[in-house]
Amino acid sequence: MNLRDFTPARVDMGRAGHSLPTRELLDFQLAHAKARDAVHTPLDVRLLAAELREKKLEFVTLASAAPDRITYLRRPDLGRQLSHESRPRLTGACDVVFIIADGLSALAVHRHSVPLLDHVLPRLDGRIAPIAIVEQGRVAIGDEIGELLHAQLAIVLIGERPGLSSPDSMGIYVTWQPRIGRTEAERNCISNIRAEGLSYPAAAQKLLFFINEARRLKLTGFALKEDSGRLLSG
Repeated sequence: MNLRDFTPARVDMGRAGHSLPTRELLDFQLAHAKARDAVHTPLDVRLLAAELREKKLEFVTLASAAPDRITYLRRPDLGRQLSHESRPRLTGACDVVFIIADGLSALAVHRHSVPLLDHVLPRLDGRIAPIAIVEQGRVAIGDEIGELLHAQLAIVLIGERPGLSSPDSMGIYVTWQPRIGRTEAERNCISNIRAEGLSYPAAAQKLLFFINEARRLKLTGFALKEDSGRLLSG
């Protein structure tokens, strides 16, 4: 039995004298390079907009207060705020607003955000705002967007911090009555959405569970517990 058959973790890599085998060292360096590329690669707004347009989904393009990628990585606070030019683009009111933000892996949202929405939107009722595409955005930027739209729920689809075996992992954050100042304890998170992780149908089922329970209980966060039995039976 080979331990590596059961995990993508770097275990049981062998030895070459006092060092790692050359192949294992090169694989590690490649994985590290992919993770770095994922962090620094900018969001291709045109490509994402074209995908949404093909699906006949309305959207609005926004940007955070971080003017470029380097600033975004050095100033997390700016990634949580909308730019002055973006705020006037958000008008009206809605029940739910979906936000697609690059986070720390634009690759993740390019691969997974639209397929995930395909599984969720047909099963969701209520007034849904145009999807917000946000460059240089962090999770909390959904609070300002949701507040400006008077939304009941803000749902942020965002690229997660890359690991050495997962440069394209996407997370979802659900916040009831979003407004500036919400804490992480007031959100629910679904993580590791990718080909080798959580599938789109499973992620969609979890998300719909959180949406329905948030509406029923009028809250999200630590007080809203995931009920695995209800998820499986649903």
